[in-house]
Amino acid sequence: MCGIIGIIDLSGVSEKDEAMVRQGLALLKHRGPDEEGVFKDNQAVLGHVRLSIIDLSSGRQPMVDEELTVVFNGEIYNFLGLRKELEALGHKFETRSDTEVILKAYREWGPDCVERLSGMFAFALWDAAKRRLVLARDRLGKKPLYYTVKGQHLAFASEIKALLPELDKKTLDPEALDCYFSFGFVPSPKSIFYGIKKLPPAHVAVFSENGLSLKRYWEIKFSPRPYTLDDALEEFFTLFEKAVSIRLISDVPLGAFLSGGIDSPLVVAQMTRLLDRPVLTNSIGFDDEKTSELPLAREIARHLGTDHREYLVKPEAAEILPGLIYHLDEPLADSSALPTYYVCQMARQNVTVALSGDGGDESFGGYTFRYLPHLFESRLRKRIPLPLRSTFFRLLGSLYPRASWLPKPLRLKTIFQNLAVSDVRAFYQDLVWLPVDIREEIYSAQFKKELDGASPFEWIYPLYQQVKELDPMSRAQFVDLNFYLPEDVLVKVDRMSMAVALEVRSPLLDYQLVEFAGKLPLKLKVRGNTGKILLREALKKFLPEGLISKPKRGFAVPEAKWLRGELKPFLEEALAANDSFIWQYLSREKVKVLWQKHLSGRFNLGVFFWGLMILRLWEKEFFYEA
Repeated sequence: MCGIIGIIDLSGVSEKDEAMVRQGLALLKHRGPDEEGVFKDNQAVLGHVRLSIIDLSSGRQPMVDEELTVVFNGEIYNFLGLRKELEALGHKFETRSDTEVILKAYREWGPDCVERLSGMFAFALWDAAKRRLVLARDRLGKKPLYYTVKGQHLAFASEIKALLPELDKKTLDPEALDCYFSFGFVPSPKSIFYGIKKLPPAHVAVFSENGLSLKRYWEIKFSPRPYTLDDALEEFFTLFEKAVSIRLISDVPLGAFLSGGIDSPLVVAQMTRLLDRPVLTNSIGFDDEKTSELPLAREIARHLGTDHREYLVKPEAAEILPGLIYHLDEPLADSSALPTYYVCQMARQNVTVALSGDGGDESFGGYTFRYLPHLFESRLRKRIPLPLRSTFFRLLGSLYPRASWLPKPLRLKTIFQNLAVSDVRAFYQDLVWLPVDIREEIYSAQFKKELDGASPFEWIYPLYQQVKELDPMSRAQFVDLNFYLPEDVLVKVDRMSMAVALEVRSPLLDYQLVEFAGKLPLKLKVRGNTGKILLREALKKFLPEGLISKPKRGFAVPEAKWLRGELKPFLEEALAANDSFIWQYLSREKVKVLWQKHLSGRFNLGVFFWGLMILRLWEKEFFYEA
């Protein structure tokens, strides 16, 4: 795992460009503490910091092959098979690294070589002979890549902080900020700053004298087939064993994360079958019995015979939040970034690579708290005449008191509001962390003017409608795989693992497994109130039913409780700050009213106020000059 940065200027790079790249490498050092390298010619400066995982002695970067130079972040899991194929075509190799496979694959197939790569990656390849730069990102967006373009000048980097010197002025993108207030993250291709963009997942970009062109090279497809349970399990285990096996290739120590759920125990169980030693597992919990998964994870570890480690996160741990903001790069309101950091930090004490269970929820139907109500509401919506829905339930939704402290199935206001609108609008209303009416109330007049009618709904609608032939749950999964997973979950995992120079690999995000999951019928994803039916059946091969059927506690911190207690000063500082840009966009007085409601316990607005706290900390870290 590594950090990459570079500048291409087709009119000629300068000493200033080289200095900027070297300065950026210093900012990316946490991603690759083992080695550092820089390549320079008349039109390109490419930099790389390395976390050595494979071919420790000869896999150094930037890697040069005559007129081709590449800097690469990630792992190509099928590199051994590709190497054999390329050798059969006449290519000679000088290293054992997957980096060299990218160079030879490009020489053979050009930019389309990305379609043959299986892994997690972001790379930049400078083709000096053709005077073009090729940027690419893996299918599901595990590895990040930011860039900025000014005419014949393009700069790119693994993290936004390394590109800030390229900006003449730091200017917030109001639509990006609106997305943050809605979803808790800024989606690709936007970034929080005007002038800097993210290369979207599954895209390859070519920069040349003709400008910058982007091409999508892969897309998730849902095409349910009439699988029997036995047939589906057989195909799953074939793909899953391969996905885990190729992620065990490493020249450094390797372990795994373990929760009390389904996904990571399944990964760990498969690892125990493939390794000749106990798997080193790591678990995180809280000093809150309602949210901690440690007891269940401990039972699973004991049953699987792992070498198990645990860590208890306490509210005082939030003192490290300012440091985590530095690594997050952009504001991210997902409170589980905190325990993710701790589990990565703990794992890094013993291993350099850890396998995780990320991806099981989105692909195999695990978010039952969202998916099942959405499916139920959609079926009910079809039975109620539109005039009744749009008038009667809209009225009930406006009159019924808000009860955000209740479990979602008991929040009648939310249900009434959802029944009054279409499937896609209801899904959007469930996805945003601030209800639309509250956002409308607290946004300043100036903010609304800058948005000029733009709505975060515009990010969801095209994705949901793209698969309109599917059932509502599969449509929700499609949106999550294209939106929530790459823009929130994988950002969190990448930034927090790279903060401690730990490589995290996710077998359930193997793209062939994701494609297989897209073929599953609804009955193999949900049954009654239970999700991930196929994965649960698969786990029965390794664990007793009693461990599998226990409810998962989740991985988010108890932010509502913490914000009323130990974290209260963070919020009160933000509410009182006169130097904050936040109050250009939000009404301070109306936000204070919401804060008092949250403190009273009548409303649970913990997600919003956690996001507000993160935004304030991010502002202090990135927005103002030191």
